[in-house]
Amino acid sequence: MTAAAPRKEGKIDTMSDTIKDAIEHLTETIRKTPQFSTSVFRASSFSDTADFTTRSEIRGFSVPMDEPRELGGNDTAPNPVEMLLAALGSCQEIVYRAFAAVLGIEILRIEVHAKGYLDLRGFLNLAEVPAGFTGVIYTTRIVSTEPTERIRQLTELVERHCPVYDMLRRPIEVKGKVEVARPGGQVELVTSTE
Repeated sequence: MTAAAPRKEGKIDTMSDTIKDAIEHLTETIRKTPQFSTSVFRASSFSDTADFTTRSEIRGFSVPMDEPRELGGNDTAPNPVEMLLAALGSCQEIVYRAFAAVLGIEILRIEVHAKGYLDLRGFLNLAEVPAGFTGVIYTTRIVSTEPTERIRQLTELVERHCPVYDMLRRPIEVKGKVEVARPGGQVELVTSTE
């Protein structure tokens, strides 16, 4: 078990207040103008080398990805399925912090340890099995002096309102298209599910 970090007076309270103010402001804005409730998030990924290294551009951040050596990569960065597990953990931690700040619940540390089960035969076209995870298991550890019942109530809120957790638990519509770009600028549609 991880020991609680010593509390730095002022820093936690200031950050909690900043989070609380931001969440309350956003909540009030959406209550008054519900048309602002729909957000669109974007990411673009690029593969311009002959290996498995890729780079994603997200709001000006560059996020590298690769595959481990045993899967043919150079092991220079996490792979996409590992990033999905990290997204689940980070999203939970953010939602815990948001609700804890609004409810006045002190949390010293949050850890999420996730693992996903993947049958590589699906990825390698060796069997008619899913190419993606067949299951995900996680453990969330919260370091806090709060009563267990308050943490349980907080956990229920997080499990109902964590976006990545929600996306992994229910089917969502995914549509797209594939284009081929020719030298000289011509673009042809290959396939589309839009």
